[in-house]
Amino acid sequence: MPEICRFFGIIIYLYWKDHNPPHIHFTYGIYECSISVIDRIVDGKAPAKVISKVNEWIGLHEEEILNLWEQAQRGSVIKKIAPLKPNA
Repeated sequence: MPEICRFFGIIIYLYWKDHNPPHIHFTYGIYECSISVIDRIVDGKAPAKVISKVNEWIGLHEEEILNLWEQAQRGSVIKKIAPLKPNA
């Protein structure tokens, strides 16, 4: 599972050939979650502030994430996406 971004202790991943709908996985300490990219449904538990930051990052990079999702579905090598900045 490739890491596509890391910020504020949050590590974001995409799985190759994962099930739909398009979603990302993230870890924060002991917490593990996934969030669907389009409708932002959360599966798992994490502090609300962390989920908020991940949602903010998704909002800034939705098109890039969806492009990487398509590449990951084909099993292609995928690149990293810029992290959320402290004052974002």
